[in-house]
Amino acid sequence: MNDIRRNILWVIFGVSLVLLWDHWQVYNGHKATFFPSTTAPAEVRATAGPASGAPVAPTALPGASVPSLPVPSAVPARAKESVVVNTDVLKLTFDTEGGSIVRAEFVKYVDEADKTKNFVLLDEGKERFYVAQTGLIGAAGGAALPNHKTVMTLVPGEHTLKDGVNELVLRFESPELGGVKLIKTYTLKRGAYDIAVTHEVVNSGSASVAPQLYLQLVRDGNKPPGETSFGTSTFTGPAVYTSAKHFQKVEFTDIKKYKDTLDKLGVEKQSADGYIAMVQHYFASAWILPDGVQRSISIDPIDIGSTLADCCYRVSVLTPLDSVAPGASKVLQARFFAGPQEEKMLETLAPGLELVKDYGMFKILAEPLYWLLDKLHGIVQNWGWAIVALVVLLKIAFYWLNAKSMSSMAKMKAINPKIMEMRERLKDNPQQMQQEMMRIYREEKVNPMGGCLPIFIQMPVFISLYWVLLSSVEMRNAPWIGWITDLSSKDPLYILPVIMTLTTLLQTALNPAPPDPMQAKMMWFMPLIFSVMFFVFPSGLVLYYIANNILTIAQQWVINVRMGVPPKFNLPKF
Repeated sequence: MNDIRRNILWVIFGVSLVLLWDHWQVYNGHKATFFPSTTAPAEVRATAGPASGAPVAPTALPGASVPSLPVPSAVPARAKESVVVNTDVLKLTFDTEGGSIVRAEFVKYVDEADKTKNFVLLDEGKERFYVAQTGLIGAAGGAALPNHKTVMTLVPGEHTLKDGVNELVLRFESPELGGVKLIKTYTLKRGAYDIAVTHEVVNSGSASVAPQLYLQLVRDGNKPPGETSFGTSTFTGPAVYTSAKHFQKVEFTDIKKYKDTLDKLGVEKQSADGYIAMVQHYFASAWILPDGVQRSISIDPIDIGSTLADCCYRVSVLTPLDSVAPGASKVLQARFFAGPQEEKMLETLAPGLELVKDYGMFKILAEPLYWLLDKLHGIVQNWGWAIVALVVLLKIAFYWLNAKSMSSMAKMKAINPKIMEMRERLKDNPQQMQQEMMRIYREEKVNPMGGCLPIFIQMPVFISLYWVLLSSVEMRNAPWIGWITDLSSKDPLYILPVIMTLTTLLQTALNPAPPDPMQAKMMWFMPLIFSVMFFVFPSGLVLYYIANNILTIAQQWVINVRMGVPPKFNLPKF
């Protein structure tokens, strides 16, 4: 039975390594070794409109019941005129072509690859395409209306939020097209990552018009630059939130796979609330319309004529503005968000916006763990020590379960010499060996499976904590002590991974040695192989595992002494 328990644990450990290896392969652009994906290759592209970016007539999108939108262009017909706007947290670049946001830098976050530069989310360059656009479309066959390809005029004004000023306003006005003029007004506030965007539609023609306003996010499907090389590949792609279906995220690969039948994506098509977003590790962008405004939602792959390997994908909303009489105007307010995934801030901006933070499948446990971690940080004022404090609290919470597991292991260690002698004596008679082993367990009142249940119960909690540390932007550039200046990056001196490896080996040495020599060797090799991955893990995650290991070793030591089983290191015999 001891072998059965040990084999179960090795199976769990082995499956974890297989999944991690596949994850590593996919992360580096290779096919998964054990569970290859059947999705379409990255070279496949769908065309949702002309590559030139000219507006297309409102026709049905594949798998959707909303009109097609103008397609963004990577190479516009005329030179762009850029306008750079600065606040205390944002450095935005607007394009007079459409009054679109084509670049967003975060002043308080540095780039992972180059610490001397600001982190850039939106960008329109040779290596990335990620923009936020809005515009108008009219009835099929009608006159063209101002859209994101229309060159607009910037009304003169301030471009920098000055000291003592809390608000900065940027106003773009389009020329008259189809008797309609579009005025976009962006209002940026101090300390805010969300921007109020007012769309004013002015009918200067002689007949009523009933335009529709679209808001869209378009980006390439490549991985965000600067991510840690392993273990931090969280979800990247479009997402939709509605009160009916709540949070729905869509993989880029699925958009390509179902490009001809987008209904299979299962995304809500019609709603009167919610938002659309583009999500990546630590950061997100989103268009938010007021509740009660009816809108159509679509996600599709588009070809913008870019040279990027995987470009591009669009998530959009389309809302009717009702009829606008001659000489009248219609105003619709919206909000654009581009910023870090800070839960407390996101919760105040829109219902469900905090869900852009990717907690994996253990969200129900991860959220309270993050809440507790945040409270601890409020006390110790250091995210590294907050991680250590959280591990201590979890160890206290699971003390009884761990004690039961470790008591079982201590008993197993106490009778291990007797088991080893019996196995050697009866090695030629497996059936009698099994019967004798069961007799020893029964007489010594040892349950070989006693250590398994506590492990299974705690596993979801510790996996959830892994995702909390992995996805929390608060870890980014957060120092701990000395050389650890960024808990979201690997240890530059590899001191923490070495300590992690040593504590893992020490923990292995305190456990009872398996009777089988091959299992005994594997018990030492597997932790060594597993520890290699920690050399590229974020420092915060390695710190969490070190704290957990040290507390586990201390608890095992105390329990062994109390049970009269002096701590003894079972060193490997090779």
